[in-house]
Amino acid sequence: MSETEAARTLAGQGIAAEGLASPSPDAAAPHPDPGLQQALEAANAKNSALAEQLTRDFLAAHPSDVNAMKLLGELLMQKNNFASAQEAEALFVKCLELSPGFTAARHSYAKLLLKMAKLAAAKAQLEMLLQSAPENPSFKQLMAYTLGQIGDYAPALEYHGAVLPHVPPAPPDWMVYANDLRAAGRTDDAIAAYRRVLEIDPQFAGAYWALSDIRTFRFSPADVESMQAQLKRSGLPAGDRVYLEFAIGKFFEDEGQYEQAFAHYRAGNALQRSILPYDPERTTREFAALKSMFTREFFAERAGAGCGAPDPIFIVGLPRAGSTLVEQILASHPDIEGTRELPCLQTLVGQIQGEFNRGLVTLRGAALARLGERYLKDAGVFRRVGRPRFTDKMLRNFPYIGLIRVILPNAKIIDVRRNPLDCCLALYKQLFGRGYPYSYDLVDLGRYYNAYADLMSHYDTVLPGKVHCVIYEDLVEQPEAETRKLLDYLELPFAEQCLKFYESGRGVRTSSSEQVRQPIFKQSIGSWRKYEPWIAPLKAALRVP
Repeated sequence: MSETEAARTLAGQGIAAEGLASPSPDAAAPHPDPGLQQALEAANAKNSALAEQLTRDFLAAHPSDVNAMKLLGELLMQKNNFASAQEAEALFVKCLELSPGFTAARHSYAKLLLKMAKLAAAKAQLEMLLQSAPENPSFKQLMAYTLGQIGDYAPALEYHGAVLPHVPPAPPDWMVYANDLRAAGRTDDAIAAYRRVLEIDPQFAGAYWALSDIRTFRFSPADVESMQAQLKRSGLPAGDRVYLEFAIGKFFEDEGQYEQAFAHYRAGNALQRSILPYDPERTTREFAALKSMFTREFFAERAGAGCGAPDPIFIVGLPRAGSTLVEQILASHPDIEGTRELPCLQTLVGQIQGEFNRGLVTLRGAALARLGERYLKDAGVFRRVGRPRFTDKMLRNFPYIGLIRVILPNAKIIDVRRNPLDCCLALYKQLFGRGYPYSYDLVDLGRYYNAYADLMSHYDTVLPGKVHCVIYEDLVEQPEAETRKLLDYLELPFAEQCLKFYESGRGVRTSSSEQVRQPIFKQSIGSWRKYEPWIAPLKAALRVP
C-alpha cells in the first residue's frame, strides 16, 4: 500500500463526523461552551492553527474536559511529527482514563497508534471497540487494515470479507483489500479487487498503478486508452497524474517500447519530485555526522553494552537490490521467521531525545540495553510462529547500523547490493510512498547510491566482519554457494528448503512479491542497457563509464 492510500484509510470520517462524547455514565456530554464549538468549527473549516489555539485555551480553563482532549488530540495528529504525536497520545490516554466509554475518542486513539506504528497497541484498542460494538463497520475496517500492516493476512481478509459487502462501495476500502490479497499471494483475486476499484470509480488512478506494479499483469488496449484519456483531463490532480505516468510507462516497457516507456517514467518522476522535494546536501551532512560519531572508539567505549538477544536479522540496503529474495530464502529456514519492513528501529531513533547524534552519545550500558529490549518488544507483534530468529527488512535502517550494534550487539546485519545502474534504474521506475525521495531524479539517485556505499564502507572499517554483504548477481548465479555463505554468517546450519524459497506460502508485501514466488529470476540482470540512451546523468553521477 502506498502512503497516500494509507492516509486515505486512516482519515476516517473527519473530526465533525467522529462527534463529541455522547451522554453516558462514563462519558461527558457535549460541552455547550461556545469556545469549544468555535474550535470545532475552525477545525472543520481547515483552519487548524486557530482550532488548536482555541482548544488549548479552552482546555487550560477546563483541564478535565474529555471533548477538548479528543479534539486537540485529533488536531495534533494532523501535524505528522513525532512530538505532536506524543502529546496527542498523552491526551487520548488521559481522556480515556476519565471516560472509558468515549468510543469516538478510542477510535481516534487507535488511528493515532497506527500512525505511530504502535500496531500492537492499536490492535488492543480496536479489540475493545469491537467488544463494545462488534458489528461496527468502521471498527472492522480499521482492524482489517491493522492486521494487514502486522502481516496477519488471513484474519485481515476475513474482516474485509465481513465488511465490504455491507457498506457502500468505496475505492480506498477496496484498495486496502486488494493490497492484502496481493501480499497474501492471491494475485488473481487482487487483480479482480483492483478492477472492482475501477468499476466503482474509473478515474481512481491509484488502481491503475497498483495493477502495473504486479509483475505478471498486462494492461489491455482499453486500459491504456482509458489512462491516456485521463492524462488529457483538465484539473487532473498531480498525484493521479503521477500514478498514470508510471503505469503507462510500465505498459510500454512490457511492450518493449523503451523510449516511450522512459518518457513516461521521466514525466512521472519529475512531477513526483515537485510534490516531494529532496535535499541531497542534507543527506551529505547527515551521513558525515554518522561517520563522525560511529568510530572505533565509540564502539570500544560501549563494548559489552546492549541487549544480548541474537534474535534479529536486519536486512538493509537500497530497494530493488534483491532484498526480498534474500528475505524469502532466509524465511524458508526452519529457524528463521520472515516478518516484513518493521518500523521498530525507526521509532526508536525518533524517540531518542534531542537530535539523534547528540541523544545517542549520552546513552550508556543499561540505557542501551533497554533500547534493545524495547526493539524486541515492539517487534514481537510481528512474530507469530515461534522460530528463534526473525528478519527485519526495513532497508532504511542502514544508516543506523551503529545504533543496532550497541543496543543489539548479537544481531546480524545483511547488506544486499546490486549493480548500481540496475539498482538505480529500477528505483527510478518504481513509485514509492514518502520513504525514498531521492529516487525521483537520476542525478540524486546516483549521488545517494554513492553516499550509501561510502557509509557502508565506513561501517565495514569500524565494525570489521559485522555486516555480511550479499551481491545479488552472485546470488542468482550461484544460489547454493551464496546461501551457504549467508547461513554460515548467521551461524545456522544449511537447510535445503532455502533453495526452494518459492514454495513458501508466507505473505510478502513488496513490489517483488510475485517474483519471489517463482524460482530464481535472472532476467533483470543488465536491464539498464535497455535504457542506456537516456540515463547519461545517472552514469555521470555514479561515476561509471
